Amino acid sequence: MTVPLPARGWYPDRSAALPIGAPAQAVVPQPKDDPFYTYAGDTPLKDLAPGTVLATRSISYHILGIPTALKTTQLLYRSTAQTGAPSVNVTSVIQPLGQRDKTKVISYQSAYDSLNRNDQPSYAISGGLTLGGVVPNVELAVFGLFLAQGCTVIVPDTEGQRADFAAGPEYGMNTLDSLRAAFRSSTVGLPSEAKVALLGYSGGAIASEWAAELAPTYASDVNGRMIGAAIGGLLVHPAHNLRYIEGTYFWAGVMPMALIGISRAFDVDFTPYLTARGQRLYHDMQATSIVSVLARQTYWRLTWSDLVVPAYPTPESLPLFVKLANRLIMGTGGTPTIPLFIGQGANGELEWTPGDTPGIGPGDGVMIAGDVRTLARTYCAEGTAVHYEQYDSLSHLTTVGIWLVHAINWINDRFAGQPAPQNCSAISPGNPLDPIPLP
Repeated sequence: MTVPLPARGWYPDRSAALPIGAPAQAVVPQPKDDPFYTYAGDTPLKDLAPGTVLATRSISYHILGIPTALKTTQLLYRSTAQTGAPSVNVTSVIQPLGQRDKTKVISYQSAYDSLNRNDQPSYAISGGLTLGGVVPNVELAVFGLFLAQGCTVIVPDTEGQRADFAAGPEYGMNTLDSLRAAFRSSTVGLPSEAKVALLGYSGGAIASEWAAELAPTYASDVNGRMIGAAIGGLLVHPAHNLRYIEGTYFWAGVMPMALIGISRAFDVDFTPYLTARGQRLYHDMQATSIVSVLARQTYWRLTWSDLVVPAYPTPESLPLFVKLANRLIMGTGGTPTIPLFIGQGANGELEWTPGDTPGIGPGDGVMIAGDVRTLARTYCAEGTAVHYEQYDSLSHLTTVGIWLVHAINWINDRFAGQPAPQNCSAISPGNPLDPIPLP
């Protein structure tokens, strides 16, 4: 189906431009040094409900360290870690400049993809500057169109305060508890009848998809407020993705990042299984952003065997990895009851990822189209309204533009109360998503 472009008059004009203030403070405390990020209450976290607001502050939204006129409320709230332990996290609630329609809320999940908590959206929004933090800084261009329409936009730190990269279920719980906190905050002031749409691409799609599938069981109160999720570039089956990107020039550096993120999220130690090079990378990359690894010569043609000792020649042969990776397969946490719009590129050769990986098939360079199609078909069979689009000529990075235009239109239709479209019968079969058998 071809989705029309927004009407000509829909785009914000000069009157919607952001007034820019004086330069921000020279030094913004890092989250580890900022008391706002630490819970100081007397009640143990385990005795507080997920989504409980623990601290509140009002700030200006910053772009590359410069404050704007956008008013932002940041909330410290109780959430849940990948291990199930109680945790704290931060979300940023951004108000539009003009007339506010409090009934429309966008939960925007950033694609900041980093092992460094300084790269998280809340720090960038408060004025912090890091290389990886450039991503959430520039993402105002993605969700700014919704602000121009008067929507409230909520941007959680999806990876949590330890930067647990690639831990999908934790991303989802942080997203859902962010929404709980926003609706419970008297400072934010959202009415009970407000509706929420989820929006996220790549790393942001990890959070949005897991939030959609976990919501019916983990946060039924939030699930009742959500009207749909628009997602693109999905990480469906992590073990498949490691096979797809290993040995490539552009994306191979994500492999050690994923191992670090998974080990951190599950509180396990992969170092006994690593080669000398693997241990060196594991040590050196503890605070690395994806911005620092893409197409870097250091990681060219990096393979699993470069990282892991010969006793475990494939990801499927390492029991610890198999056990954890199986818990990160999308679709294993439940079935979304809200409509989904899914966009996926399939020309990874534009980003130097071969298109003939055995058992994988075409992908966008880092995500695998066949895995995404199977996930979509599975949800269709379980009654979810899914509209799937595959961009056969586009890669991961080049898909963003067309996906975003279609996602914006799709979300606006949901806010307008139009029936959610679905094209389930037209989605081609994909790859098996079975858990990996334990060796």
